[in-house]
Amino acid sequence: MLAIAVVAIIMFMIIPLPSFMLDFLLAVNIAASLMILLVPMYAIKPLEFSVFPGVLLLVTLFRLSLNVASTRLILGEGYAGEVIAAFGGFIVGGNYVVGVVIFIILVVINFVVITKGSGRIAEVAARFTLDAMPGKQMAIDADLNTGIIDEKEARERRAEIRKEADFYGAMDGASKFVRGDAMAGILITVINIIGGLIIGMVQLNMSATEALTTYTILTVGDGLVSQIPALLISTSAGMIVTRSTSEENLAKTLSSQLFSKPRASYLTGGVLITMGIIPGLPALPFLVLGGVIAGIGYVSESIISETSKEESVEEEPPPEPSQKEVIESYLHVDPLEIEIGYSLIPMIDVNQGGDLLDSITMIRKQIAQELGIVVPAIRIRDNVQLQASEYVIKIKGNEIASGEVMTGYYLALTPDGEDEALEGIKTLDPTYKMPAYWLNQEQKEKAELKGYAVVDASAVVSTHLMEVIKRNAYKILDRQAVQNLLDKFKEEHSAVVEELVPNLVTVGTIQNVLRNLLKENIPIRDLSTILEELADRVPLTKDPELLTEYVRVAISESITNLYKNEQSEIHAMTLDARLEEFLLKQTAGGKQPGANLGLSPDSMNELYQQANDKKQELLLSGSKPLLITGPIVRRFVKKFFEPVIPELHVLSISELLPNIVVNTMGSIGLLSYD
Repeated sequence: MLAIAVVAIIMFMIIPLPSFMLDFLLAVNIAASLMILLVPMYAIKPLEFSVFPGVLLLVTLFRLSLNVASTRLILGEGYAGEVIAAFGGFIVGGNYVVGVVIFIILVVINFVVITKGSGRIAEVAARFTLDAMPGKQMAIDADLNTGIIDEKEARERRAEIRKEADFYGAMDGASKFVRGDAMAGILITVINIIGGLIIGMVQLNMSATEALTTYTILTVGDGLVSQIPALLISTSAGMIVTRSTSEENLAKTLSSQLFSKPRASYLTGGVLITMGIIPGLPALPFLVLGGVIAGIGYVSESIISETSKEESVEEEPPPEPSQKEVIESYLHVDPLEIEIGYSLIPMIDVNQGGDLLDSITMIRKQIAQELGIVVPAIRIRDNVQLQASEYVIKIKGNEIASGEVMTGYYLALTPDGEDEALEGIKTLDPTYKMPAYWLNQEQKEKAELKGYAVVDASAVVSTHLMEVIKRNAYKILDRQAVQNLLDKFKEEHSAVVEELVPNLVTVGTIQNVLRNLLKENIPIRDLSTILEELADRVPLTKDPELLTEYVRVAISESITNLYKNEQSEIHAMTLDARLEEFLLKQTAGGKQPGANLGLSPDSMNELYQQANDKKQELLLSGSKPLLITGPIVRRFVKKFFEPVIPELHVLSISELLPNIVVNTMGSIGLLSYD
């Protein structure tokens, strides 16, 4: 529809229009201009009329096409319809001199006053809006990372900022349309007058006075019927660019602010009444107007006084609800939070170059990509009870990890774990507890030349946070988080979700399975395979432990990829055949062997020592500490070693792809099984 309208506007410049159609189109032009003038008055913020720059271009083109069509009729037929004749005859009284003067005044008002001012405002607004974009974006990221807003609201705010920048940038250019339109109106009017004189005197043998009267009145009428809508559009553009965002439209804002100071109304009314008393000035208009304005001031003062009383009553809440609200605020526990000492505050202040908030955003994205869970917003708060350079990481209000960093310094980690002395302050890396050094700028450059990995204080905190979240992801995954995952997954895979929940299994059971996987650092990104396997196995058992073992086998490809090296090999220790047979007997018939696997304390210590020795061998060879067992005993072996060697990964042979090469680095067992 819009494309047809644009083509029609262009055709108006080419095809001669009859006078009755021109009358209709001129009326449309006036109506459209009035509509465009009134819409900004009722808009709460400029973006509610974000299409204005495009509308401005279309109405300018439309008005110029009507100028061409009317010029053709005026010069060709000496008549351009009743609208132009009315503006040229009735409005200016048939006096072309008066018409020319009015036309010039309208052009000056439009071109010099309104258009120039609104154009300058649009230019400045565009510049400041673009300059403020980075700060607004960082403020949104800060609110998102601290949990003030969620991801959806952050996206909406970013989109609004982009729209605002696009709008003011477009308005800066669109203001040139208005200026060009005003200049075109002057030129078209002058050309029409000169052309009318030539046609009247040369072709129609009119006298100069007759030609001037005939064509000038029509031309002035054409100019007025064009300039009045142009003035309305210019006024609308000025109102748009000067409109600040508020909670009310322009009329309410104007009335509330203009009459918010009754003293100003009293003073204005007093001055007008005084002018009405002065001899020589008409008394009636000044006295009446002064009395009206003074009366408005009195009414405004009464309304303001009444409103103040109501607000004072509302601002006195009963003490009990207020105390209850304060107490209830302490019941909220943040899923994740970081408490920092006062000297670490610059790390979260973007104005001081802090980048910790950006790092936290990247951590949340990386966790989602690696583990398949959405980390909730991480709240950051300062704690005066901490040491100045100390930080504490908490999960659900419980302290999980802590550390100290030196702002303005850099942490150097020794290559390959070697403890080579450096010039600096010796310390331990908070994340991996490895020997490290705090270095200044000069020492940092020397350490980098020696091959040390050097990071700033913010990177130390973010790395520590990353590892804490990975190790404790299962604690973060509550039922609501699982429900959110299912709701999102259901958008594309509704069949399996509807089959599972709530017909076959509860959200709690799915949560337990997912938490079991995360507890052993198994990602849950392949939610499709996990839920499909659960749907197949739930009719057989509702035990989350058994369901977890079934799921682990189903996602064997993901597990294999976690532990294989670049040569598609896995280096691991295994259980001695006799030990595996002993454990199978302990679990025969569905028995639960217990945390000690039915072993004596001496046998337990012997296995712990062997597993720890093999773990060190694997680490020195560059492999992960991995133990491979049979599928039936895997979960019991993991529970056995977890309290003493939590970093030991335990896999069953069923969880590895058939084509993977397993290099055994030895086995662990007992001398006696009596």
